[in-house]
Amino acid sequence: MSVCDVCTCHHTHTLLHRPLFCQDRVPTSLVSVTAGGGSLEMNLLEDLESLQFEYGIPEEDRTWLYLQGRSRGLMIEACAHAAFFCKLFRNLRESLHEAQSSRDLSVEPLNSDTSDDKEVKVGIIGGGHLGKQLARVLLQLVPVSAESLQISTRRPEALDELQKLGIRCFYQNARLVSWANVIFLCCLPAQLPNICLEIQSSLEKTCFVYSFVAAIPLPRLFLCCTNVLKPQYWCVEDFVNVWGANMEITAALQDPVIIRATCPYSPAGGITLNTKWLEGVIYATLNFCTASEMAYTQALQLVNELLLSTHFGDCGEDRALCPKFELTDFVSKTYVKNLTLKRPFPWFDLTAVQLKKTPFSQHFSTNTVLRDHLTHLYCGLFGSSLTKEQPVVSMGSSSQ
Repeated sequence: MSVCDVCTCHHTHTLLHRPLFCQDRVPTSLVSVTAGGGSLEMNLLEDLESLQFEYGIPEEDRTWLYLQGRSRGLMIEACAHAAFFCKLFRNLRESLHEAQSSRDLSVEPLNSDTSDDKEVKVGIIGGGHLGKQLARVLLQLVPVSAESLQISTRRPEALDELQKLGIRCFYQNARLVSWANVIFLCCLPAQLPNICLEIQSSLEKTCFVYSFVAAIPLPRLFLCCTNVLKPQYWCVEDFVNVWGANMEITAALQDPVIIRATCPYSPAGGITLNTKWLEGVIYATLNFCTASEMAYTQALQLVNELLLSTHFGDCGEDRALCPKFELTDFVSKTYVKNLTLKRPFPWFDLTAVQLKKTPFSQHFSTNTVLRDHLTHLYCGLFGSSLTKEQPVVSMGSSSQ
């Protein structure tokens, strides 16, 4: 006779006639057997093929399971990186407004009608599945207010759910880009040429265009704009699906495991991001400072505080141990010789930054401390902290 170790009751059962569960406990598939002073726990359902998710799916159709997981992973990655950019852009605008009111940093406002407006105005062109998911993520996780988010789509009547949340939905692309600070292109590839023609005359130089149109590379966007960002993703066939198939996208992006899988250097989930995109994001912050006529010394100070102020590991509370951006990380030594202290950074063509080597490329790819700080920044903006028990997942070489 022995005390029942399958349930929490105090009944006793013989070893050979012990029931799988007692009447005062919910049935379970786990059984503990005690013999010879040791304990062995078995899952009786573990090897039952008929209870597996894939059971009953023909072998020739199992490819769809991989495609489904990859599609969801790409959607989550795309929304995560867009949210990261908007969070960073919002923080940059807030820091700039603080700088404008500071005695030490006297700079001109970005433009006269937004000097008191700290909200990031976000426009989405395309109201399909990606556009709708992105709108929800931006509303809940950045967060962007409904008044600061607008969508232009050929079928605004199909976005009734989003309009009830206060988002303005219409079909006028030129009007949208003349209003927004950030534009997300979520349209079909066949629609993009006409959209580019519609919006290029209305685009402000300081408006950031973020393209999700996978089939159209950066050089073929044909926009009279140098503030264009485009993430590029690669997928592998063999991967562990960590993307939470039964979770909403916004809920998935609050899961620390999924957030770490979307880190720019992470290979988790079988999807990797071209890290030239992250380089483009950093140069975009400098363009924002240049548009505000901020001297390069002040811009470096602001960007260092914004991107590299997160301490971890060996840094502790000692800021001197943290990496710092230097002027020569972004421009050539020849350019530095002719740069006066009050002069802003030059205006950077973000398309060229993402397609070619820059002064920052080598420094960025080899400085692991810098990469780790940026990884901590990324996770921190989503409210996920990296501890010694939760190591940084930015392992492996960067994808160029």
